[in-house]
Amino acid sequence: MEGGYLVRRLHPWFVNGKKRLVKSPKIYIRDTGILHRFLNISNPAELPGHPGVGESWEGYVIEQIAQCLSNELDMFFYRTQAGAKCDLVLVRGITPIACIEIKLSNSPTVSKGFLSCTDDLAPLHKFIITPSCDSYNASHGVKVISLNLFLATELDAI
Repeated sequence: MEGGYLVRRLHPWFVNGKKRLVKSPKIYIRDTGILHRFLNISNPAELPGHPGVGESWEGYVIEQIAQCLSNELDMFFYRTQAGAKCDLVLVRGITPIACIEIKLSNSPTVSKGFLSCTDDLAPLHKFIITPSCDSYNASHGVKVISLNLFLATELDAI
């Protein structure tokens, strides 16, 4: 299914073999229309109340970023055994360049788990991507930004 471009496999980022991290890949259905059909969502009005809407948004954002990503960057995710997670880590060589948290809310908060991940990885950029909000700097150097603005302005700068 991966070779047929139906799913995307996102590998975990780890360089310290002794740290307790999740090391199994995450699988995303690349076409959200197919995902919604599998979830029996037949009407767009059903989507906001569905339990899978957050994962659907996360997969959509990852696919949009992957389509625009330069060949110099690779995509991973990061998750510790304790539950701290970063939805997307953009890496150049062996250096984490950006940590990205994907939130469906337009007024997200910076989670302790995301901050723990950014402390571990020490990326140059930290983002929370939302569906549509004004761009602003949150606490701890995290930039909250909409997907469209991220793709148009930030991704090329990374």
